[in-house]
Order: sequence, then C-alpha cells, then structure tokens
Amino acid sequence: MAEPVALAALMIEALVGWPDRLYRRVGHPVGLFAAIIMRCETWWNRPTAHFAVRRAMGILTMVSLVVLVGGTALALQHIASAILGDRAWIACALLAAVGLAQRSLFDHVRAVQRALATGDLNRSRKAVAMIVGRDVAELDEAGIARAAIESLAESFCDGVAAPLFWLLVGGLPGLWIYKAINTADSMIGHKEERWRAFGWAAARTDDLLNLVPARLGGTLLCLVAPGGWRMMWRDARKHASPNAGWTEAAMAGALDLRLAGPISYDGVIADKPWIGDGHQRATAQDIARGLAVYLRACLALWLIAGGIAWAL
Repeated sequence: MAEPVALAALMIEALVGWPDRLYRRVGHPVGLFAAIIMRCETWWNRPTAHFAVRRAMGILTMVSLVVLVGGTALALQHIASAILGDRAWIACALLAAVGLAQRSLFDHVRAVQRALATGDLNRSRKAVAMIVGRDVAELDEAGIARAAIESLAESFCDGVAAPLFWLLVGGLPGLWIYKAINTADSMIGHKEERWRAFGWAAARTDDLLNLVPARLGGTLLCLVAPGGWRMMWRDARKHASPNAGWTEAAMAGALDLRLAGPISYDGVIADKPWIGDGHQRATAQDIARGLAVYLRACLALWLIAGGIAWAL
C-alpha cells in the first residue's frame, strides 16, 4: 500500500478545516498568491502598453507564479522526507490539507441554508455574498438559494475535486500549482478590457487544469445522486466556462432545479442561459439537499483516494 497522503489530507481538512482564529493570525497561502499576482499586475499590466506586450507580461506572471509556488512545495516535500523519513507522508498530508476546501465550502453554504431557513433574507444575503461574486442586494429567497447551490456545485470542482486530482498526479507541487493558477484566474482571468490581455494566460491555464477534474466531479455527482446524467450531458456546455457547467448541470439534474439564468454583476445583467429544466423556486430545503449530495460526492473522493493508495 502506498502512502495515503491524499486520503489523510481529506480527513484532516474535514476534521479541522482552516480555523478562523488561525486565518486571522496567519492568513492563508492563497492570500499570499493573491498578493504576488496583484503586485505583478501593478508592475506589468500597464494600460498604455500594446496588447501583445500585456499578454506576454501575463504569461510571465503565470510562469513566475508556477516556478515560485511549485519550487517551494517541492522543497517542502524534500525537507519533510529528509527530516522525517518514512513518516514524511504525514507532514505532506498536513500541508496538502490546507489546499483543500471541502469543510470550508460546506460551512459557508450551510450558513446560507440556516439563515434562509429562518426567513432572515438580510443575513442570508450577507452569507451568500461570501461565496459568490454576483449582486446580492436584490436577491429573493429563490435567488439566494440558487446562488448558494451553484457555488456549491462549481466549488466542488475548484475547491475539492481538482486540488485532490492534482495532488494525486503531482504531489504537493501539483496541488499548490493548481491553487495558485486557480487564484490567478479568479482575480485576473476576466474579459473586461483591463484583464483581457494580461489575464489570458491565467484563464486558459485554469481551463486546461480543470478539464479532467470538472468532468470527473460531474460524474461523481451523478453517481451519488441519480437524475443528474441527462442534465449534465445536455446542459454542461451552456455555461460560459468550458468546465464549470459539468458539476452545475449535474447538480441541477440531481435536485430537479433550474440554475444559472440572468444574473447581475456590478449592476449589469448578464443574460446567462438556464441550466436544468426543474423549478426555479429553490428554497433552504433545496440547499440542504444539495449539501447532502455534496457530502456523498466528497465521500466518494475519499474512497477513490483510499483505493488508489491501496492499489499502489
């Protein structure tokens, strides 16, 4: 049996997550990635520069980020091996657990569900604003519930399935390189004029790294919740992202909901197509059902990680 780094990391993160007290005191590695990205953007994304130059600087930013993060993770992996020997896998599991978000995602979505179940829309909007980028001030109960469920489905890939996949493929460097690139995509991988050239490399690299995990994540959701297959195959490609639609469509089918649709960002309505053909009036109970599906899918990842360790 191989060292169960991935399984142990999932268990550790599910047990303790990244406590708020620790976050307030030392932050999180993703915050460091964000600081590096914004510093590069300030230096190299000059509005007066030619489009090709800004794109080249964006590529340089991503290369620098990958080298820095991957090199640091590889060094930590080697240091753990040199100091701890056969027990180095325990340290690697602890370092990997920080890059997973199964517990924190559950806790954030459950906070929305609990607030909505009490009928407190203001508290519900504040809770959902922690996990989505859309305008939330005018969201009604159904809009809040759909937003939470959509975030849960998409983040199952970004926060759990994809980091785990790259941990299994590339060890600590694989996981943390993925996290750095995913952070860059969320910050600069946009189509607005400011980001279109500079963020191109971040967006395309993130698309590439999520290509397999998104489809595996959607498949797992379908396996643990019958009803998602037809919607996933029919509607996954309706999403603007080549990857996010797979888990979102699977969740829409599993819960018999219509997700996505027109959404407001910074006061501008984005006319997104609907995903799924169920009802639109999502409720706190639908969020609870979505969380149950999510937990079963996470358990499936535990079984996969354990099976791979056992097989090797």
